[in-house]
Amino acid sequence: MPPVQTSAATVKFRVGPKSTDVGVENNTVAQNPDPKPAVVRTPSKKMVDRLVNSEVNHRRVANVEQCFGKAGQPLNTFGRVLVGEGVLVKMCRKKPKQRQFFLFNDILVYGNIVFPKKRYNKQRLLPLESVKLEDLPDEGTVKNGWIIRTPTKSFAVYAATSTEKKEWMLHIERCVTDLLEKGNKRPAKEHAAVWVPDGEAARCMACGRTAFNLVQRRHHCRACGHVVCGACSSHTYKIDTLHKKPVRVCDACFDRLTKQHGAGNMDVRDSTGVLSSGDSSSDSEDDVVTSSESRNDVVKETNEMKESQTGEPTFYRE
Repeated sequence: MPPVQTSAATVKFRVGPKSTDVGVENNTVAQNPDPKPAVVRTPSKKMVDRLVNSEVNHRRVANVEQCFGKAGQPLNTFGRVLVGEGVLVKMCRKKPKQRQFFLFNDILVYGNIVFPKKRYNKQRLLPLESVKLEDLPDEGTVKNGWIIRTPTKSFAVYAATSTEKKEWMLHIERCVTDLLEKGNKRPAKEHAAVWVPDGEAARCMACGRTAFNLVQRRHHCRACGHVVCGACSSHTYKIDTLHKKPVRVCDACFDRLTKQHGAGNMDVRDSTGVLSSGDSSSDSEDDVVTSSESRNDVVKETNEMKESQTGEPTFYRE
């Protein structure tokens, strides 16, 4: 779908084949002397029911499958409706990056952008019944963010404008509510911790003594998300919602978990001082909240989306 041309004071949100003009200055309708907040319409059950077996929805879902290629999972299943799509800035461990998101009535899918609107890779699927949203307050120039929590992965995302943020959050929450109301899905009781970013911890957050450098590496506790040194994270523990094998936890969380659930899921360092083969402790692919070092990158990425309109979401009505 070609980008929509806008003026400096107006953003067009595509809602299926129609669009609504919403001003981005002070979140008001452009050129309106008596401004009112923009009305964000969320998908109704009737709309989803109408689209579920439609040819247009089938083509949309098939197109998403094609964009991910053979490496992606099949998406065109019975009862699934593509509700909306767009680009968000996802906070990754090292720096924020633009990711393509697809909201279905039962799952949230995202992936890396290889060629915009044509090719994506590293597909991730999040069942909506396990999704919980948490608002992030604006901090200076870092705005329009929220946290997506799931049992296996929790991370921060940012939209280009406050209206886009509102649209995304309302649509996701409505889809989650409708899915749970059907009665055959249950919400998650526990969610993964959001990691403290590397840049926020010059020293171990457990002992406060170890300064991180090339020799003293940072490690993240999978239970609380704190940045700790190797000496303060000498245990692993099997957290069922995170991984099939034991994962690295800090000593404080290890003590808490063993008291709550027993020592059956525990593991410790072997005599060489290296975590056992049961550990899943690599920090390379996990996500964190915004660090002071990455705030400028968040602003840069969201401004780029705003200027190029690559992040402009599309929510389908028909």
